[in-house]
Amino acid sequence: VQLQASGGGLVQPGGSLRLSCTASGLTFGYYTIGWFRQAPGKEREWVSYIKNIDGGSDYADSVKGRFIMSRDNANGTAYLQANSLRPEDTGVYYCAAGIVVLLPRESHEYEFWGQGTLVTVSS
Repeated sequence: VQLQASGGGLVQPGGSLRLSCTASGLTFGYYTIGWFRQAPGKEREWVSYIKNIDGGSDYADSVKGRFIMSRDNANGTAYLQANSLRPEDTGVYYCAAGIVVLLPRESHEYEFWGQGTLVTVSS
């Protein structure tokens, strides 16, 4: 199983990025996908998730209204559209996949992790 996170980069405050999480070696539609991020010197924190069964999603308060998560099960890819980016959104963004995820905000619920993609928001 592999998860590949991509789409990070340097963007000015107020800008947008679209992060992708592409999976291989698993039946993608069976998995809940989560995004987490880790800012320099800080603990990893949950950002968003999208469920396997009904596609329902949720977001951390810090990104709600700015970030939108979606998934394309046919292509084994989940997306995180990050808009109105702020300097405090800077960090390494990780995607994760879990098949039985009861507490989707908790990182330990996810079996598989991508390598991370760096997002830097700076002028």
